[in-house]
Amino acid sequence: MNSWEGLLYGLELVFTPELLLAAFIGAAAGTAIGVLPGLGPVAGAALILPLTFTLPPAAGLIMIAGVYAGSMYGGSTTSVLMNMPGEAASVVTAIDGYEMTRKGRAGPALSIMAVGSFIAGTIAIILVTLMSPLLSNVALLFGPAEYLALTGGGLLVLARVSGGSPASGFFPMVLGVLLGTVGVEQVTGFFRYTFGIQDLALGFSLVPVAIGLYGIAEIFLLIEDPERAAKVKSVKLRELLPSREEWRRAWAPWGRGSVIGFFFGLLPGPSATLSSFASYRTEKAVSKNRDKLGTGAVEGVAGPEAANNGAAVGSLVPLLSLGLPFSATFALMLAAMVVQGIQPGPLLIEQRPDIFWSLIASMYVANVMLLILNLPMVGLWVSVLRIPKSILMPGIIVIAVLGAFSTRFNMLDVYVLVLLGAVGYFLRKLDFALASMIVGLVLGPFIEKHFREGMFLSRGDLSYFVDSGIAIGMWVVALVVLFGGGIWNLVRRRIVGEEADKVKLEVED
Repeated sequence: MNSWEGLLYGLELVFTPELLLAAFIGAAAGTAIGVLPGLGPVAGAALILPLTFTLPPAAGLIMIAGVYAGSMYGGSTTSVLMNMPGEAASVVTAIDGYEMTRKGRAGPALSIMAVGSFIAGTIAIILVTLMSPLLSNVALLFGPAEYLALTGGGLLVLARVSGGSPASGFFPMVLGVLLGTVGVEQVTGFFRYTFGIQDLALGFSLVPVAIGLYGIAEIFLLIEDPERAAKVKSVKLRELLPSREEWRRAWAPWGRGSVIGFFFGLLPGPSATLSSFASYRTEKAVSKNRDKLGTGAVEGVAGPEAANNGAAVGSLVPLLSLGLPFSATFALMLAAMVVQGIQPGPLLIEQRPDIFWSLIASMYVANVMLLILNLPMVGLWVSVLRIPKSILMPGIIVIAVLGAFSTRFNMLDVYVLVLLGAVGYFLRKLDFALASMIVGLVLGPFIEKHFREGMFLSRGDLSYFVDSGIAIGMWVVALVVLFGGGIWNLVRRRIVGEEADKVKLEVED
């Protein structure tokens, strides 16, 4: 079947009670999680991951996708109403969104945000439908050398662009890769770093690690700083409709943000966050009202919101076509696929077209549901913010412990949950990027596997890994991202220094 037939096939599968219910639960839970400051898409997906293991594969994956999309919507709601982004991708929205709220235009800001997210999701799904099969065909040409370049280079790029400084991205990445080496080595059966603890033979489960790093660490931060939960402004339904002028000013930023977001979604790193900043910079450069940005401009809400939702959908392309998660949330989705016996990658579209196309179609259905959930029911989500912390935090802890324990019914996972919660708390206090740690834990075993396969095929010849144009190209791109900025700064300083010396000599003459 071609791409459009595939999408229709996916829509046919999604419109069953079971999958519609999974999409609805995921979208609603994701919105609630996104509304709560600090609990972003990663913590939400991690909390719901154990539940998906008990569901059919398509329903479980659709539920995670719904949580991801819903948390993006919900996170933006707190940005607009409270100047408190629910997750990193909504930081830019807070700049103009909260200014609109202060001007009494909170309702129109929420409408522009929700409609823009829906439009971006629609455009991105069309592009995903067209590009995923093409990329799957290209990926069939890949061998161990190309996959090593893609996974290893992609992980390095992710770590570099995730953190503010190189150390803040690379240090958690190394921790994640090291955690991935614990357990029984698959080829030799050797016990690695288990220290005589039998339960460690199975290695670290992704669920307690992710919940600990994001969910439990956030609880610690809330206990430490009660002001993280601020008062919220209510919005009435009749106040949601934007004016004609606001609609007119939103169309172009929606379009630009959608395209920017989708292509950022194809890249390693926090694509939703980066795309929202890129969209904001674009509006500052090309918008007719760029001088109003930062003071409550419609363009400052429409563009970034379209971009971060376009990136969220675009990130499905490398996951489904190459089997590579370029974000912590999609690393959890990859783990769910593996547990369900599904191997993501270029053969997924041929071997499991039901999973491939229903997942893509479900993103569109989830977008429709989110549009309905987020506008008429905005009062409900605002009330979520009013839940006392004395009720909210114990509830999250209970869900986290149950989620970690139910993965393998092993108390070791509960201990790991608490330990990683403490690790996540300190790393976040020190401004380390945790996404590279999650992705490192997932991709580390894949990198080792592709390296071993390459060494076996080449009989120990390391030149095998740079023997193809595709592998060389990917390593070159990774090296440019890693070192290009530093080299450019050195060259620029040298040029500036030479010009300064030249001016000095001219003055002396």
